[in-house]
Amino acid sequence: MSAQDTISPQTPSPAAPDRHAAVVFEQVHKTYPGGFQALQGVDFQIMPGEFFGLLGPNGAGKTTLISLLAGLSQATSGRVTVMGHDVRADFATARKLLGVVPQELVFDPFFSVRESLVQQSGYFGVRGNGAWIDEVLEGLGLADKARANMRQLSGGMKRRVLVAQALVHKPPVIVLDEPTAGVDVELRQTLWQFISRLNRQQGCAVLLTTHYLEEAEALCQRIAMLKKGRVVALDSTSRLLSKASQNLLVFKTDDTLPPDLAAEARVTGRVVQMRCADAAGLELLLQRLRQGGVRVEDVELARTALEDVFLDIMGESAEGESA
Repeated sequence: MSAQDTISPQTPSPAAPDRHAAVVFEQVHKTYPGGFQALQGVDFQIMPGEFFGLLGPNGAGKTTLISLLAGLSQATSGRVTVMGHDVRADFATARKLLGVVPQELVFDPFFSVRESLVQQSGYFGVRGNGAWIDEVLEGLGLADKARANMRQLSGGMKRRVLVAQALVHKPPVIVLDEPTAGVDVELRQTLWQFISRLNRQQGCAVLLTTHYLEEAEALCQRIAMLKKGRVVALDSTSRLLSKASQNLLVFKTDDTLPPDLAAEARVTGRVVQMRCADAAGLELLLQRLRQGGVRVEDVELARTALEDVFLDIMGESAEGESA
């Protein structure tokens, strides 16, 4: 994309923590032995009932943030709270208020699906929640697998069980770390229907990290974008999209774009995306393609998506670092 079409990311100014917030990251730094700075002054909060997206490239610090939130690691400086409880000073209470779905498939091979949920409930001191376990099993499409041993399940079914384990104690804050990575479309739809219902009906706050940006665009009310341990953008999804609200000419071609057109395009295999502000800009692009000898197929006009915003902001922040 051309430089004039990109979005200038606005690093948000730190706000005073809201005592009613579900999750608060307050000027959080994390430095590992050897001097590597995984997080550098991360500052944002998530309100009860909010569906919040945390996006960033690999190594941006997303999983480090979740580890701090879950008490699996400690910040070098700064403060993290869950429903007002400090994750270090009041770890036990803070952890009970969280339901965390990790990236890794971790399971006990000696239990059935239902037994694993009963066992997980016990970790949080919850008993007599059979009706809720049945509802979770049904909601996640696991009812017919309740008696199956965990070893017998496919990877997608094991992923569903991880989600169920995170929900058995009815936490007010749900953390989903790449929950649909490598799973089928059916699971993705089932999961989002159930989680969205909990978000709407029970007012659960949801923190989602995902590389499927169309999921974040569809589900999240607000989004923070991380790069190299810093928040480089933080705003509502609608405002992020409005800042880059333009038309996209999308087409397929087997030809190589001339250098002047290639500098303005985003190319993925045979698919090319080029921005155009209006009908006149569209006609000019098509004329330049014809003059450049580029044969186009499957032409369509689309709107800017969150993926475009994300790539622009990541590119702008990289240029700022180089400068």
